[in-house]
Amino acid sequence: MKALAKRMMSRTAPTAASLPANILATPLVIPRDRHSISRKQIPEHALKVLYRLHNEGFDAYLVGGCVRDMLLGITPKDFDVATNAKPEQVRNLFRNCRLVGRRFRLAHIVFGRDVIEVATFRGHHTDEEDEHHDDKKSKRNDHGMLVRDNVYGAIEEDAQRRDFTVNALYYNIADFSIVDFAHGVRDIEAGVLRMIGDPIARYREDPVRMLRAVRFATKLNMRLDDSVSKPLKECAPLLQNIPPARLFDEVLKLFAAGKGVANFDMLSDYGLFQQLFPVLKPYLNAPEQPPYQMIRKTFADTDVRIRNDQRITPAYLFAALLWWPLQARMEQLQQEGGFSPIDAMNLAAADVIGRQVQRIAIPKRFTIPAREIWQLQQRMERAKGKRLQSILGHPRCRAAFDFLLLRAATAPAAERIQLQQQAEYWNKLQPQMIPSLDNDAEADSDSPPPQGAQPPRADGEQKRRGRRGGRRRRKPSVAGE
Repeated sequence: MKALAKRMMSRTAPTAASLPANILATPLVIPRDRHSISRKQIPEHALKVLYRLHNEGFDAYLVGGCVRDMLLGITPKDFDVATNAKPEQVRNLFRNCRLVGRRFRLAHIVFGRDVIEVATFRGHHTDEEDEHHDDKKSKRNDHGMLVRDNVYGAIEEDAQRRDFTVNALYYNIADFSIVDFAHGVRDIEAGVLRMIGDPIARYREDPVRMLRAVRFATKLNMRLDDSVSKPLKECAPLLQNIPPARLFDEVLKLFAAGKGVANFDMLSDYGLFQQLFPVLKPYLNAPEQPPYQMIRKTFADTDVRIRNDQRITPAYLFAALLWWPLQARMEQLQQEGGFSPIDAMNLAAADVIGRQVQRIAIPKRFTIPAREIWQLQQRMERAKGKRLQSILGHPRCRAAFDFLLLRAATAPAAERIQLQQQAEYWNKLQPQMIPSLDNDAEADSDSPPPQGAQPPRADGEQKRRGRRGGRRRRKPSVAGE
């Protein structure tokens, strides 16, 4: 009974002095006629979830990034819902619901390819709960990071648990108003990103907030408030405590969304990029050198492709980022172990990727193509005859050619001319070969092939291998057998 009383007293309405930094004692309610969000901007599936929760007597709000983006005139990628219904209650309302997550228990309402995420209002972690916690509800690790956060509360507590003021905005489906708990609308208009609560404490709770701060600043064209930016260098090593699989997701959000260069520059300035890619630390202090130039141009080229609605693959991104550590390890293996270039590359690739995945869990569906891109660089240097045909028919040929262009543009002066000649040669071959790999007609190249490469055979010279004995006929089945 004493524990229950203590818990209830700890959740009474806080005084203004006890509220986290930037939280209002009384939230601002912005009626429909004073904001720009219309239900026409909200997808049908999100409205269906909101109305069903509301009609069943639960609170239902659009929350966070989607509200922020609609106020900025940006089309949101996701529409997240917050409610006072528990995950199990949400599941009872929707047959197409599945509960996910251990760290945060969430309900996913599935409409084909669309998923509406529904979260129950989060509550505060009291001292009594920390002392006698249930691992399934609340748990912190030795670094103070929340690894279980299934303590539920009221909307006021949920707003205080949000990371930034611009994300503590709630669109109420009951009356179409916006509830602003932290002057989020004012900060959107001012273009400033402020943290709710003490920034150092919030970074310790979840170090990924440091990456989110940078991503929001570049995505929304906002500046970081001093209270947000000053602790970043000090807290950057906390990223080492984040599971590598989660960091992989964050890296894609940072570098595969059209803001790669801006994110790279800001992350590097605050010492965060070095935590994500520790193998690149030796190359980040010399912006005028080829390794740094190659890293930055990789992000610049990726941003251009995204703006042009062209496809990108993380395999190419990681192949480019890890190229110089690969070269350094290859050189070491060749000098110390006497390995051939091919064997040295295979061993170096396994070593460099093995070290990187300890920090960012790059799936094999990307590391294997990255290694193929690297291997094709060697094969392109000595391509002759049938080997040329094999390369042109390789599924990574186009990516390997793009990578060759990247190397030629950023290589040291001693290697640049040779790489540019290779790039020119392959540039003349690829457009004629890739669209029709089944043809024997090859490209006519006016430029001499680099490093002894020979032009492919002319029509009729390519030896064809036919089927021996013709096609076997299947014996017709007899009824009743």
